[in-house]
Amino acid sequence: MHKSAVIHARIEPDIKRAAEHILARMGLSSTEAIRMFYRQITLRKGLPFSVELPNATTRATLQASRAGKDVEEFSSPDELFANWDK
Repeated sequence: MHKSAVIHARIEPDIKRAAEHILARMGLSSTEAIRMFYRQITLRKGLPFSVELPNATTRATLQASRAGKDVEEFSSPDELFANWDK
């Protein structure tokens, strides 16, 4: 298959760097990942994952957490898991 189409996209450098690090650990280049993404779009005739607007409860929870309301912080995963048992 002849590859001649080009995609140009702008993305935040931190996101690009983090994603490329993960892709490299998987043995994939950005080009290969984009090719896979586009292939999945064509096979599924849409995005290969669900994209939905959050419901009212989720929106309220996100807004509250962004404002720092009802947020608990833990110094370790063990502390978090111990809190679940209470």
